[in-house]
Amino acid sequence: MEERIERFLAALGRDRGFSPNTVSAYRNDLTQFCHFLCEQHAVQSWAELSETILTNYVLYLRERGYANATVARKVAAVKSFCHYLVECGELRHDPAAELPSPKVDKFIPRAITPEQVEALLAQPARERTPEALRDKAMLETLYASGMRVSELTALDVDDLDLEAGQVRCGNKPERQRWVPLSSSAIAALDEYLQLGRPFLRQSPTEQALFLNHRGSRLTRQGFWLILKSYAEAAELGDITPHTLRHTFAAHALTRGRALREIQQVLGHVSISTTQVYQQVAEQVGRANGHALVSTVAACYDNNGSE
Repeated sequence: MEERIERFLAALGRDRGFSPNTVSAYRNDLTQFCHFLCEQHAVQSWAELSETILTNYVLYLRERGYANATVARKVAAVKSFCHYLVECGELRHDPAAELPSPKVDKFIPRAITPEQVEALLAQPARERTPEALRDKAMLETLYASGMRVSELTALDVDDLDLEAGQVRCGNKPERQRWVPLSSSAIAALDEYLQLGRPFLRQSPTEQALFLNHRGSRLTRQGFWLILKSYAEAAELGDITPHTLRHTFAAHALTRGRALREIQQVLGHVSISTTQVYQQVAEQVGRANGHALVSTVAACYDNNGSE
């Protein structure tokens, strides 16, 4: 049964262009589903799936206290997989066709205030080590560009054009884009390239922009730990790399950037995904009297535009 799951996952990456992170999430959810089938219903083949078994699985997830959003995600994975089983002839009909998903409240992203951003960015600036210069450059870049953390850690040196004040990001060809940088991000990157990266690099052929202590590309998990330590030092509570992406969008909207422009910078396929930040921007504006700190919130100031 696991072999069929692996074929499905391969198809997600090959035919539907899903990212490795998304495929990994599907793998985790479907592995749990497979364990449930074997342990709770002694299912030995996918042909034994039924509406009753799938309904029991949803109840199983609820009994374990999963949030509605988590249950909805796991159910969506099962539905997609069942549709695949029908397509490849493993099932004659789709037992998940009428399987209900829990209602999920509309997600409102969390953004932090400009003062909190300043406090966060000030943490690595307390030191002058190669690692501190790297961390300052990463935080400035993430906040100035709104890119995803996976895009940040995938950057190569050649993706930077500091003279033009922009960076190329995007893990997928259709999502590749040039994003303008703030003057503070440009300065932090330039300092890291001159005084930080040369001391971290161990191989002259290494192309990764942000390096760990072993001289290889910093991972998403590595950046997450770095951010967590600085957030704790700044007493910001639990923030994630995506919080800075949300914050970039909210602050840009509050400063009058066009929604369509922010959509392009963030790499959103649909503008409806970007529209949710309008509510976040209103919250940030109310909390700060609509006065944002230009030195950290300006994402286009190096080109002289507001």
